[in-house]
Amino acid sequence: MSIKENGDGDAEAVGGAGDVTILAIESSCDETAAAVVRNGREVLSNIISSQIALHTVYGGVVPEIASRKHVEKINGCVRAALSEAGLSLNDIDAVAVTYGPGLVGALLVGVSEAKAIAYATKKPLIGVHHIEGHICANYIENKDLKPPFACLVVSGGHSHLVIVRDYGKYEIIGQTRDDAAGEAFDKVARAIGLGYPGGPKIDKAAKEGNPDAFTFPQAKIAGADYDFSFSGLKSSVLNYINQAKMQGQELNPNDVAASFQKAVVQVLAEHAIRACKEYGMDCLAIAGGVASNTALRELLEKECAANNIRFCRPSPVLCTDNAAMIGAAGYYEFIQGKTFGLDLNAVPNLPLGDRERRYHADKNR
Repeated sequence: MSIKENGDGDAEAVGGAGDVTILAIESSCDETAAAVVRNGREVLSNIISSQIALHTVYGGVVPEIASRKHVEKINGCVRAALSEAGLSLNDIDAVAVTYGPGLVGALLVGVSEAKAIAYATKKPLIGVHHIEGHICANYIENKDLKPPFACLVVSGGHSHLVIVRDYGKYEIIGQTRDDAAGEAFDKVARAIGLGYPGGPKIDKAAKEGNPDAFTFPQAKIAGADYDFSFSGLKSSVLNYINQAKMQGQELNPNDVAASFQKAVVQVLAEHAIRACKEYGMDCLAIAGGVASNTALRELLEKECAANNIRFCRPSPVLCTDNAAMIGAAGYYEFIQGKTFGLDLNAVPNLPLGDRERRYHADKNR
């Protein structure tokens, strides 16, 4: 199969029917997932085996337990993805897999599965950056979306403002200095007794609370207008909770959740809209688990409409970890000829936007 550029400057596969069908695997944290994606935007299957119930009793993800569960589930997820797509491994053009960032033991399960399949079938292997996968989830439901555009990535481990210059080309203009937004959600939810996972539970509780009950701080970082800091906000909420308990005051968790959520989404939206204006981007996308937060989606939709900015967001199922997004990202790697060798390894701290991270592909070219 060869690659050419179409009239719009986008690469496309040529030869045969021209379609590229990718089997994708995701196991970076606590979801075991497999999907079949065609041409980067058509999802033929998307299988997700969640471990949320398993880890809830611990108040968070236990890495060793997550890794063991991935081992148990991954073969079944791959079989189910192929079955739902009505395809066999012979019909697959390449195998894509998340190789970082994430929990190293969990990543290794997915990487090992993908390498075994690639070796046995003699199919190309594609290593995918997990956050690039989240960004590329936007292509699945916004079929006409093309770079350049701005993307706000918010999840349990990441808070990034990214300019997507082209497929596979990312410029980070802002990131968290401490806690990620999702991490702050989890810690505050635990403190007010909502439990794990914090994001969805804060979102639900906030709907019953008063967002103006408390005024929590929104950090501004001098000289880094697009960077985020949620540690001070989290500490402020925890201090209020502790003081209320010591003074015997009644705590309304819904009001705390709503006020905390308002502080988070306001700073996220403010940074994102300002970035679009200053960088001349007429489209803003969101990605990551926190991108499914209803308050954030509503505020960004309102602000984008007021500023003539197109707003793109994946469905909630494509915001959380899934393999369809990995198949979308893998497609754009594949059509640019970026395949990996069987020495591909898990890289738990893999940076976004750093060309050095492609060392597996580069040394084989």
